Amino acid sequence: MKKAYFNWSSGKDSAMALWKLQQSQEVQVELLLTTINKEQSFVSMHEVPEKLLERQAESLNIPLRKIHLPTEYTAPVYAEILTKELLELRKNGFERAVFGDILLEDLKRYREEQLKNVGIEAVFPLWERDTATLMQEFLDSGFRAICVCVNLKYLDRSFCGREIDQNFLNDLPENVDPCGENGEFHTFVFDGPIFRKAVAFKKGKSYTKTYPAPAGKWDAEFAYFQLKA
Repeated sequence: MKKAYFNWSSGKDSAMALWKLQQSQEVQVELLLTTINKEQSFVSMHEVPEKLLERQAESLNIPLRKIHLPTEYTAPVYAEILTKELLELRKNGFERAVFGDILLEDLKRYREEQLKNVGIEAVFPLWERDTATLMQEFLDSGFRAICVCVNLKYLDRSFCGREIDQNFLNDLPENVDPCGENGEFHTFVFDGPIFRKAVAFKKGKSYTKTYPAPAGKWDAEFAYFQLKA
């Protein structure tokens, strides 16, 4: 069995993909890899505290490796940092990289091309699965997660801080993917069949961040919900 690492986001898609792999036993994940904002010590985009990420890894009983990124960086800088990390992983015998992506073809192709350059194979356990079915499986299997970020273009800020349950799914507008596959919302998973014990955390408050962006280029306003270790 080829040695694999998992690109761990701390959210529901990662948790479901890891669970599927553990059920199939086709890939043995030996490492979690997560990008961290080095100035503010939280998971990139999700803004989950680094300490809670560490508690997740401890409960999963899988070693964690972090890539520390500056708050602001260019695409070339990111590519340079990531390539250095990937080459180190390949040197240490990792031949497969696992992702929780489901539907975004451009992102899948980007990951595959990036990894091909260093001799690593990309694995997508959830690829092209029906997202509504996946979310129902997520709930039925006993996973628990909290919404930590919403794109205000798609969702009201009131979704932030809510637990992902049947009511949450029922309340999603029709134009929002049930898995938030288009970046509509992000989550933090704190319990479920892959964990040895629930990840303890405290709730903080919600806040809004606006990022500078050329009109129409990308979405710029997000609401977050603060979690504390």
